[in-house]
Amino acid sequence: MSIIRRVFDKIGAPVLTVVFTALFIAEGSKQLRRRTQRRGERIITNSIVALPAFALLRFLFLPTMVLLARKNQHWRLGVNNQYHAPPFIKGMVAFLIMDYTNYLWHVANHKSTFLWRFHVVHHTDHDLDITTAFRFHFGEMIGSVFFRGFFVLVSGATALQVLLYEILFEAATQFHHSNWKLPLRLERALNKLIVTPRMHGIHHSRVRRETDSNYTVIFSIWDRLHHTIRLNVAQDDIVIGVPAYDNPAELTATYLLKLPFTSIRLWEEPAKKGI
Repeated sequence: MSIIRRVFDKIGAPVLTVVFTALFIAEGSKQLRRRTQRRGERIITNSIVALPAFALLRFLFLPTMVLLARKNQHWRLGVNNQYHAPPFIKGMVAFLIMDYTNYLWHVANHKSTFLWRFHVVHHTDHDLDITTAFRFHFGEMIGSVFFRGFFVLVSGATALQVLLYEILFEAATQFHHSNWKLPLRLERALNKLIVTPRMHGIHHSRVRRETDSNYTVIFSIWDRLHHTIRLNVAQDDIVIGVPAYDNPAELTATYLLKLPFTSIRLWEEPAKKGI
């Protein structure tokens, strides 16, 4: 589709590449959490896991979202098709709906046993940095097509709004997964509005009550509204990962790609593992 090439390929992809490069350098020079594994090995593993999901994002997810948005110009479904307002206002409404429903999708990935078997691949990373932002199983990407596609219709978003949101979504995901140590006062100011590295680091903790918090992608307001926000955890106290998958040697790219199709281990609290 030409709009994907014009907006995502020619504008979004270069912007996201610059964001990735800047954050990769920043987290290398100002580290928030001490690494437990070699960076190079994790880059290879996470890149291999990400490749199928990347392909599906570009050739399944984006075309489906754009197609639904265009079809909806005739169907006239969703919130934005029920009132008259300037394009900027409708764009903001669509953006907020898509961001809120991504919060719901993330919660569902943790609460549903079936969805968790795919999402756990993301959480088994023993370090958290910008490469973790791409460590998503392709099965999770397929599931998101149905959930997020439905809410494209609910929002009444246009194809352009869908693509612009996706670019911001990807940039925000890179930012809050990064291991970049921002000044504490700046981060506290930022997380009143958006998700920050310290905030999302808590979500990747091995302590279940900490993992079950900070679900939102861009605006922190959704966690605040649903009382799922948690900020009072020191980064030095956080151990990243899933207790049941505490052996980094077994978490190869091949193992991670087949993991959702195996028997998923029960979560164990870190205290039981002597952490």
